[in-house]
Amino acid sequence: MAYLNALVTLLGMLTFIGIAVWAWSKGRTEANRDASLLPFALPDEGEIKAENKSGGSNE
Repeated sequence: MAYLNALVTLLGMLTFIGIAVWAWSKGRTEANRDASLLPFALPDEGEIKAENKSGGSNE
C-alpha cells in the first residue's frame, strides 16, 4: 500500500511540475500577456448601469 501512495504522490508532483513548466514556457508568453489584459477589456460598471437605465426593456 505504501508503494501505491508513493506512486500517486510522485505522479501528482510530476503533473504539477509539468503544468508549471508549460505555463511559464516561452511559447506561452503572448497568451499569458493577453490573458492578463482580459479584466481591462470589460466595460466599467458605471457604463453598464447607464446603459440599463437608458435602454428599453430587458426582455
